[in-house]
Amino acid sequence: MAKYSVHQQPVETLLSWIKSGEIAIPEIQRPFVWKNSKVRDLIDSLYQGYPVGYIITWRNPDVKLKNGELSAGKKVLIDGQQRITALTAAVVGQRVLNKNYKEINIRIAFNPLTEKFEVLNKAFEKSPEWINNINPIINDEISVFEAIDDYMTLNPEADKRNVIKVIEKLKGIKTKQVGIIELDHSLDIDTVTDIFIRINQKGVVLSNADFVMSKIASDEVHEGNKMRKQVDYFCRLLVDKDFNKHILDNDTNFANTEYYKAIKWMATGSDDLFVPDYIDVLRVAYTYKFSRGKFSDLVALLSGRNFEARTYENEIAEQSYKMLSEGLMDVVNQTSYQRFIMLIKSAGLINQKLISSKNSLNFSYALYLKLRHQGMPESEIQHYVKRWLVLSLLIGRYSGSAESMIDEDIKQINEKGIEVYLKQMEQNHLGQGFWEFALVNQLESSSINNNAYNVYLAAQCYNNAPAFLSKSMKISSLIEQRGDIHHIFPKKYLSKNSYLPKQYNQVANFVYTEQATNIKVGMMTPHDYLAKVMEQILNKVYDISTLDSRKDLEENLWHNDIPNTIYTSTHIDYNDFLIERRKLMAAKIKAFYEQL
Repeated sequence: MAKYSVHQQPVETLLSWIKSGEIAIPEIQRPFVWKNSKVRDLIDSLYQGYPVGYIITWRNPDVKLKNGELSAGKKVLIDGQQRITALTAAVVGQRVLNKNYKEINIRIAFNPLTEKFEVLNKAFEKSPEWINNINPIINDEISVFEAIDDYMTLNPEADKRNVIKVIEKLKGIKTKQVGIIELDHSLDIDTVTDIFIRINQKGVVLSNADFVMSKIASDEVHEGNKMRKQVDYFCRLLVDKDFNKHILDNDTNFANTEYYKAIKWMATGSDDLFVPDYIDVLRVAYTYKFSRGKFSDLVALLSGRNFEARTYENEIAEQSYKMLSEGLMDVVNQTSYQRFIMLIKSAGLINQKLISSKNSLNFSYALYLKLRHQGMPESEIQHYVKRWLVLSLLIGRYSGSAESMIDEDIKQINEKGIEVYLKQMEQNHLGQGFWEFALVNQLESSSINNNAYNVYLAAQCYNNAPAFLSKSMKISSLIEQRGDIHHIFPKKYLSKNSYLPKQYNQVANFVYTEQATNIKVGMMTPHDYLAKVMEQILNKVYDISTLDSRKDLEENLWHNDIPNTIYTSTHIDYNDFLIERRKLMAAKIKAFYEQL
């Protein structure tokens, strides 16, 4: 059995297939990330008759209906979205969504005298030698004769015969061939992925989430296309509040659905902490509702896959779409969403930069929804979800094979319950050896993206700890306001004494402090600037610090987990200081976790 067929089709046929729905292409699968110059190069390649690569389609499996008949599936575009979007922008003239979720026009200009293409700008727009926009000519909005007459009026000295030849060649772009690789409908998703990687010379990893989004976008029977819009529009409303007007003005059919009513609150809502993209929204809904982690299983279920009989059945597809719809509705529910955000912040994780793993957030939200659905009291839900989130961050639970880990965790929770499974995870991963050795070793790092260090900062926020050498300013406020990270042993001082950046930029040498304090400490040794602070406390002069008593100073150092040896420390003591502070930071994290 052939795994795929290869054939050629003209550009105009390909675009007509997309318009008619014969090939299912998501409306906003991903923002258009190509640079405009790459669109220009694609058009130039077609004009010159050069190959422009292949698009890859995969026909949905034939689904067995209740009456025993088979329903043929649509072709789903799984690779080539950017090229197709570029063609619809340049040839058809449609607006595209850029990486900032803004709709833009991409106009390609053409010079018949030099046969060059350029992205339209003011210089080309003002030059009579350039046709400002190629799409009306290629797209039959104006005839070749009109285009030639218009050009010759502006350029009477041009060689008319050559202009005619060149504009006819431009018009012929829509007849140029594009390669299509059509994968057989009987192939499973893992095989499809393998073929994709082998065909694609860059070895780009194909996301199974993209399969899901293409799959539901092509479905009208079970309202998959509406679910698709719900996911896309929700993610876009997170970052572009003005898009709500676009929905109301240009997608009135969707605006009248329950799917829109469930997300419209985000037009005035906000989230600068979680900010899920379409993969995250799918991940949460699927993990929560299906108790599975692998998107390949979701593609199969939405196709009606009976894993035992190895057939495709309409009843399974119907039930799977229903479950996905329910899951998505719960994910975007305003009350659930906002309570989850509050829960994260109440665990001290007040800023995106403290959360190194998006999948830890995704799983925690799925767990939150699952426990709520089970009717567990809110106080217990908060306890288990906070602990799970922090545990998963500390041990880097989803940093490797995330899908496999998610699949294992949700199935274990489903089988054993969260209380039993969490305790099992704590016994396996958070024993005495972890707190006293592994965690301390994790803190031996010069990266502020270090999981342990970020959880330490969350612990400081949770405990409402004051900034270094400050009486009233809190660490949480400085993190939210992008305050200064100060070197306890100033880096210039350590550098002067032959320490390398990797040594003086250790996270155990960092504290949050106010900018004024940071500047005034300069490159003094800790021994010198603390002596000055104590002298100023005695003289009631608050220059370096806002602390007004020796007791306040000692408490401030304690809150910031700084060893008492700091009072007499010089660069000779630096490495011993780091070892001691890492132990204190690890102890703070342990105490924080036990409080959750």
